Amino acid sequence: MAEIIEIDSPQKAKKPSWLKVKLPIGKEYALVRDVVDNNKLHTICESGNCPNMGECWGAGTATFMILGNVCTRSCGFCAVATGRPSAVDLGEPLRVAESVKLMKVKHCVITSVDRDDLKDGGSLIWIETIREVRRMNPETTMETLIPDFAGNMENLQRVIGERPEIISHNLETVRRLTKEVRIQAKYDRSLEVLKRIKDSGIRTKSGIMLGLGELIEEVLESMDDLLNSGVDVLTLGQYLQPTRNHLPVYEFITPETFAELKVIGMKKGFKYVESGPLVRSSYHAEKHLL
Repeated sequence: MAEIIEIDSPQKAKKPSWLKVKLPIGKEYALVRDVVDNNKLHTICESGNCPNMGECWGAGTATFMILGNVCTRSCGFCAVATGRPSAVDLGEPLRVAESVKLMKVKHCVITSVDRDDLKDGGSLIWIETIREVRRMNPETTMETLIPDFAGNMENLQRVIGERPEIISHNLETVRRLTKEVRIQAKYDRSLEVLKRIKDSGIRTKSGIMLGLGELIEEVLESMDDLLNSGVDVLTLGQYLQPTRNHLPVYEFITPETFAELKVIGMKKGFKYVESGPLVRSSYHAEKHLL
C-alpha cells in the first residue's frame, strides 16, 4: 500500500498539492448559481463545502438538498448546520423539479438533511420530490442519497417504493470510528438500510471518508461489509475538516493509495469504485448508473 502522509499538528495541517482546486467561474457555473438562488434551493455542494463545486456546477450539475439546510444531527465531520430545523417547505419538491428542468439535468442527485424531529423522517417530502422531478423531467434519471431514517423501515420503504435508479446511503467511516464520527448513527443500522434497498432490486451505493485515523485493514473490512449488504457502487474520498469545531484531519491519503484501493474494491466485487482525494458521494454520479 502506498505511503500515507501523517500530520503532526492536525489543526494547522496544510493541504497537499493534489487537494488544491480552482475557484468556480464560467457561464455554466453562473447559470446554476442563478437557478439555485432564484428558486431558494439548498445544495449539498454549498452546505457541505464540496471541493468539486466549481467543476460540477461548471458542467451544469448540482446535488439538491431537500428538507432545509439545518440538520437534527451533529456528526463530527459534516459542515451542514446543526440545530432546530424550520417547518417543512411543501413547495420545495416543485421548485427542485423546475430547477432540474431549467438546468436540463440528465441525471439528478438529491440528498437531504436528517429530520429526526419529524414522525415520517422527511420521507413524505422525499417521495413528493421524486414524483415532481419525474413528472416534469421524464427523461431524467435519478439518484437519492438518503439518511437512515433513524432505522424506521416504514419511512425507508416510502423512498424505495418510488424506485429511483440509484439509492445511496453513506457508511461514512469504519466500524471503530462510527460513534465518534457519526454520533447519532449506527454502523450496523446503515448496513441494514443498504441491504433493504438491495433486497428491493435497486442499485445501491455507499461512501467512506478516509483520513480520520482508520487503518487500511478496517477500510477493507468495511468494503466486505458493504458487499455483504449488496452494495454495487463505492466511493472513497479524503476527509477535509470544515471548521475548527469539527474533527481534525488525522492524515492525508495519497492519490496512489486511493488508486490501489480502487483496484482492490473492483477485485472484491463492486461494480464501480470511485476513489480519489477529491471524490465525494455524487462526484461523477452519472457514471454510477452503468
